[in-house]
Amino acid sequence: MNDPRTDHRARFLDLALRADALRFGEFTLKSGRQSPYFFNAGRFDSGAALAGLAACYADAVDAHGVAFDLLFGPAYKGIPLATALACEYANRGRDLPVAFNRKEAKTHGEGGNLIGAPLQGRRVLIVDDVITAGTAIREALGLIADAGGEVAGIVIALDRQEAVDPAKTRRSAAQTVAADHGLPVIAVATLTDLLAFASDHAELAAQRARLLAYCDAYGSEEV
Repeated sequence: MNDPRTDHRARFLDLALRADALRFGEFTLKSGRQSPYFFNAGRFDSGAALAGLAACYADAVDAHGVAFDLLFGPAYKGIPLATALACEYANRGRDLPVAFNRKEAKTHGEGGNLIGAPLQGRRVLIVDDVITAGTAIREALGLIADAGGEVAGIVIALDRQEAVDPAKTRRSAAQTVAADHGLPVIAVATLTDLLAFASDHAELAAQRARLLAYCDAYGSEEV
């Protein structure tokens, strides 16, 4: 991994540790798997933490080179992430429109389930924290298409690089979404990056063996 002062992957992982968004221990995931680590983007709960996170997102997106002109945050965690990323791009001299969805459509006032800038005719970058089953992303894809937008790609904070069903395929949820919809999925950092980060930091070295064991059991073909 490159210099932590300049590399968005290492900067993100360091920020996640300091915010307690990335923790090590024994965690039961929604899938029922016992994981030696857990990521919760909700712990980026201050202006400074969100600003630092948004800078990492922007660097990851810029490094990929995807062309887009609107940011979309799926409810709920995607909403502050897309908003923070829009603010970061504004600081960099690019003023981007932002939109997001409600979990339930509003039946009064302006109605509908979309809030913010219109999507019609725009290339949309979806901003979220992780992709697990891909349900929220598929819902967002449908909403964007119905509103006349064109999805340019998806950016997430952490790709766990876990096989959805190791007995059938070693493809991860992010790989599945990318393949099924023909879209780039950009991760600020991946499990591979986390393994490299742990190797470079003495205080995390003890975690690496457990991470590798988890990879052997559930890792996707990318790890």
